[in-house]
Amino acid sequence: MANKDWSFGSNNTDWWSRFGNHHNTTHQQPKKIVVGGSEHWHFGYNYTDWAMKNAPFYVNDTLVFKYDAPNATTFPHSVYMFQNFWSFLKCDLKRAKKLSNPTQGGGEGFKFVLKRWQPHYFACGERNGFHCNNGTMKFSVMPMLRPFWQWP
Repeated sequence: MANKDWSFGSNNTDWWSRFGNHHNTTHQQPKKIVVGGSEHWHFGYNYTDWAMKNAPFYVNDTLVFKYDAPNATTFPHSVYMFQNFWSFLKCDLKRAKKLSNPTQGGGEGFKFVLKRWQPHYFACGERNGFHCNNGTMKFSVMPMLRPFWQWP
């Protein structure tokens, strides 16, 4: 018998305690992430670099866009979402959806929940797309599915 030393009365590998059903006791909760961190959402900051450094993002995480309302010393900002990579790359605002206007970023900021497992492409559409076209006020995220347990 090739398997004569197998023991069915105990679990020597401890598989169940490591990978079994834990009733989501270690399930990570969605996070609120301020876009740009302490820099918030403003002209001249590289948000593509920020997104790469702050990845991974997960489905049901909330992105918070905080920016000042337009005044004599600040540029107005907004948040647009593009349908696809090519529209994003070209900053084609005609094919983008305006998510927030220049007054919605104050206070607690504008919140966007990453509800789908798909790429999301964001940019500022103000100044006729200049903030997007110069390459800094745009970024993309691909939210991942959140694991049901933490890896050991």
